[in-house]
Amino acid sequence: MPRVSLDTGSLYYERRGSGPPLVFIHGGWQDSTSWAEQVERFAEEYTVITYDIRGHGETGATAASEYSIELFTDDLEALVAALGLERPILVGISVGGLIASSYLGRHPEAVRGAVVAGPFQSMPSVVPFSDLNPLFSPVQGVKQMAATLGSAGAFRSMLNAMRAANGGRWLSRDRDVRAETVTTARAVPESEYSKIFEAMYDAEPVDLSGVETPLLVLYGADETGRIKRQGRRLADDAHHGRWLELPDAAHLVNRDNPAAFNEACAEFFGTLGG
Repeated sequence: MPRVSLDTGSLYYERRGSGPPLVFIHGGWQDSTSWAEQVERFAEEYTVITYDIRGHGETGATAASEYSIELFTDDLEALVAALGLERPILVGISVGGLIASSYLGRHPEAVRGAVVAGPFQSMPSVVPFSDLNPLFSPVQGVKQMAATLGSAGAFRSMLNAMRAANGGRWLSRDRDVRAETVTTARAVPESEYSKIFEAMYDAEPVDLSGVETPLLVLYGADETGRIKRQGRRLADDAHHGRWLELPDAAHLVNRDNPAAFNEACAEFFGTLGG
């Protein structure tokens, strides 16, 4: 099982294909299998790397007492260095997109281009317990909920709160995809669930103003207005950024409309040169 060693654990990764390096970064409480259709599409042209963020999937729990976007970005740095990836293209969704944009902010000239999908940049205000007591930390509330309901129950409760606030099928338009996300979240240990939530809750938008690296922001037509605005702002701040709304898709845009997502990525990759 291929792994990259970290100070407090190790990252599980998979490598497919050959050509320029292309790294996919999954969203919170999911895992690298969520990129299956993108791996299938791009492995003939690129060296495709997928990996499980610490706390997720085959990477599993690590000894770090708390998680942060900075720590997740450190892990991506370790992966790129260990695999000797030269100027990779980064593609991230949701919190994976935040990690990609954080890495881009640190190393703008070391990345050929970046795609940020489902462009979450800071946690929406509506989370479980937030309306019950403004002095009660949502992080502590989620920790208690995960301990009581398990990771799947806590994840489902958060999605219900988001759906109540934003309406519609915010996470995905596909019932099977929504069910699969809950199953994947169930595999996350309760202690890891809380650390992941805290990293997302404490996240701050990345400042890409002045960054010259090409950036494409993708989101679904059914994405929340807040995240759409965050994505447009991210793209507008970058010197060579643009955003695109894809039809028939919600937050998990790569799974709701993989054909449109892959086509948009392929077109963008074709503009990046050698």
